[in-house]
Amino acid sequence: MAQRRLPRVVFDYIDGGADAEVTLRENCAAFERVTFRALNAVANAPVKLRTSVLGTPIELPFVLAPVGSSRLFFPRGECVAAKEAGAAGTIYTLSTLSGCALEDVRASTNGPAWYQVYLIGGRDVASHAIERAKTAGFDALVVTIDTAVSGMRERDVRNGAKELASQEFHAMLPFVHQLFAKPGWLIANLRDGGLMQFPNILLPDGPLRYADVATALEQSTVTWFDLGWIREQWGGAIVVKGLLSGDDARRAIDAGADAVVVSNHGGRQLDTCSPTLRALPEVLDAVAGRIEVYLDGGIRRGSDIVKALCIGARAVLIGRAYAYGLGAGGGAGVARAIEILRNDIARTMKLLGVHDVAELDRSYLET
Repeated sequence: MAQRRLPRVVFDYIDGGADAEVTLRENCAAFERVTFRALNAVANAPVKLRTSVLGTPIELPFVLAPVGSSRLFFPRGECVAAKEAGAAGTIYTLSTLSGCALEDVRASTNGPAWYQVYLIGGRDVASHAIERAKTAGFDALVVTIDTAVSGMRERDVRNGAKELASQEFHAMLPFVHQLFAKPGWLIANLRDGGLMQFPNILLPDGPLRYADVATALEQSTVTWFDLGWIREQWGGAIVVKGLLSGDDARRAIDAGADAVVVSNHGGRQLDTCSPTLRALPEVLDAVAGRIEVYLDGGIRRGSDIVKALCIGARAVLIGRAYAYGLGAGGGAGVARAIEILRNDIARTMKLLGVHDVAELDRSYLET
């Protein structure tokens, strides 16, 4: 449904990955290679999906991941998705690269919310955003460490994403037909302000422009040194997102992280790196229960979530799953995506013979 509604350049931004998209595919294939060991003839009973992350109770064992540029998918997209996350009893994570002001997004949800931070614009610009997030009442800061540069997303190149963002007529001309092919989306987008800027990245000359993102990312690499001043300024829980090894997990703990996300950016950064599900056991062994471990990447069904929980993830983050819903139908689409995953998890657990997510462990898997 999202593919039918959105211009190709926007849909492929959600759907695509880096280079040959090997990691994008392998993220999903890794789940397919893990099979269940069910306990049958178990009495049917209601399943309990409630868990907690960083001490915060949530009704579902998954969190909505940060997805940049969500306002391109649907008018006020970040606010819309945050509202549905709160209604479902889970957490919404706002990307730095949001088309909506972080204060508006925080006010849109009655549930907890996390803010994902890049150091775009340098320390002073990031510090200002962190202070805004603290004042607005975000519950945790998510520091993404796997974006030293933007990945080579070949679909974006073929679709002219850079040229369309430039707003220069001659550059846009070969690609602009994609936008006119979806008049419903185009009208809604123009009414919502058109090609967006990023109001949470306030540079000296104004908000960061969409066309300048790639260059800005190259100038904003996060290092382990940065975790010190970020932690000191934030003063709350910090989640480090984007690691695939035990070594980086130990560094995150040494830097003061309260949780880590095993993530390869959904296969959108370094292609042919490890699928996240395959990297999860190494990270769990390195962490050894000292902090919480989450996972994202490759999750398309509730059974995928159950597999990650069985291996030892505390919870998972979902990105594309709700982004497709947002692109397809706004808030109703996000709510439907969450409902599909909730029902999938409950059905999978009943067929496994387990009725509480807290009881899931590796005994239910063949790995």
